[in-house]
Amino acid sequence: MHSFTDQIGNNIQVPFPPKRIVSLVPSQTELLYSLQLDEEVVGITKFCIHPKSWFKGKQRVGGTKTINIAAVKALQPDLIIGNKEENVKEQIEALQGIAPVWVSDITTLGDTLEMIQSVGELVNKTERASKIASDIKLGFQQISPLKIKLRTAYMIWKNPFMVAAGDTFINDVMMYCGLDNVFMERKRYPETTIDELSSLGCQLILLSSEPYPFKEKHVTELQQQLPDAKIVLTDGEMFSWYGSRLLHTPGYLAGMIAQLQKQR
Repeated sequence: MHSFTDQIGNNIQVPFPPKRIVSLVPSQTELLYSLQLDEEVVGITKFCIHPKSWFKGKQRVGGTKTINIAAVKALQPDLIIGNKEENVKEQIEALQGIAPVWVSDITTLGDTLEMIQSVGELVNKTERASKIASDIKLGFQQISPLKIKLRTAYMIWKNPFMVAAGDTFINDVMMYCGLDNVFMERKRYPETTIDELSSLGCQLILLSSEPYPFKEKHVTELQQQLPDAKIVLTDGEMFSWYGSRLLHTPGYLAGMIAQLQKQR
């Protein structure tokens, strides 16, 4: 048994290396794949769509906020990996009676790099994790932000409209782009209205592909209501998946930044 401390301060004892892992967070599931695990991961959620082979072939244990506790128990895991925001506290506590649960807590890129290293240590893939974290860090260091910041809202939901505030990982990614989050002083994912977006002087509104699947029709609708703002669809995975998907994020952001610069 090895002792580990997670990102919310819990100390857990884990059979090392773990042989039966259940992952409750899509971005961390993809990280486990990138760490070159396979048979060790026995359970994932219905939102763990990457990699496709795992989504098709691994046992699913419900949604991130609707974990089927009995299904997890039946898999006899020796390690469960979750997240403070994406999973429900009461469900995490119930799972702690089944197996050690390691919980991440992510609001910044720094938190993410720490998580990747820690998960690598958890699953005996330290060297591979270090390489992934190093490549992600280098990629973000090479991002050239907008020369003139844009007052921006990042929208994640419709009916009601909800946005990412200042204490979120999404906000940290926005800052690397030179996007000035108009909801910086708010907490988590507050509701907003068209009137508020207008009054805040939004120059750019990003409509995320997840969790609400915004489409071109929503761009058209909002553009009519907010004629002074530029409204753009964006890949939510690139802004909110805090695992190995971040290897692809700097390139995506560079393309987005270039488009915005060209259109100014």
